[in-house]
Amino acid sequence: MLMAHMDTVPLAVGAKPVREGDWIRPASATTALGGDNRAGCAVVLTALLEVLSQGLDYPPLTLLFTVQEETGLRGARWLTASKLGRPALCFNWDGRDPAALIIGAVGASNLTIEIDGIASHAGAHPEDGVNAAVVSSLAIAQLQKSGWHGQIRRGRQRGTSNLGVVRGGAATNVVMPLVQLEAEARSHDSEFRTQIVAAWRAAFEAASSAVSNAAGVTGVLRFSEEVRYEPFRMPADSACVESAAAAVRTVGLKPATQICDGGLDANWMAEHGFPAVTLGCGQHDIHTVRERLCISEYLQGCRVATLLASG
Repeated sequence: MLMAHMDTVPLAVGAKPVREGDWIRPASATTALGGDNRAGCAVVLTALLEVLSQGLDYPPLTLLFTVQEETGLRGARWLTASKLGRPALCFNWDGRDPAALIIGAVGASNLTIEIDGIASHAGAHPEDGVNAAVVSSLAIAQLQKSGWHGQIRRGRQRGTSNLGVVRGGAATNVVMPLVQLEAEARSHDSEFRTQIVAAWRAAFEAASSAVSNAAGVTGVLRFSEEVRYEPFRMPADSACVESAAAAVRTVGLKPATQICDGGLDANWMAEHGFPAVTLGCGQHDIHTVRERLCISEYLQGCRVATLLASG
């Protein structure tokens, strides 16, 4: 199976590519190129065209083009796996280096946290209120102090967490009645990620209980977790990895296996029972107006894909 995701980030809308030597870049300084992941789709299609135009022998092939990778790997997550056939080897194009073989990636959870405080007049009766921002501040401060926010290390276990979105408040003269937060937790170890989430929940529960108004009434905490994707890791000696490495060597490059700290469609493909090696195709500075595509790296990716498609 050869696969790539079709979507791009919104910054690539309206992009017009121009060539400068060995590079393709956006003509405008206000858009990304969208090489992530138009280049990956082009690699898959080029491999198919080369196999057909050269009359190469090939095994049964499945071509998969997923959607909504950039918004949470949704296409790969919700695809109908039974429609893929039973591919024995799976390869995904999405990245820079055509010699890099990504054989594993981190798992991640989204955290949605809401604190219902108690509104009151901030000047006349502040003691009647419970400030939701104070509750959230206490929780985050405790997480930072205890080492459960940011880069997290516990013995040999590693992970990360981050508070990314905070919403709340409409007026300075009202004790803030509601704060909404969005955060994430990541780890290559699912059990350790569960520990990170548990530490966040405990910190917010403790902070919520610690802040009350003059009548002893506390706010209300709502805390939910959504698993975005589970981690995976392919054995370096698996048939899929060895096939990808052999193709990379054939085009004159030195293969190197890597583990990724971001999510890939390959995370969900592994969950579906189709572990996939992810390879690069010349993408640089993705998701920015500096995005560009290295043509020589892209063509090497096409050669690798053609070798894999032809068995």
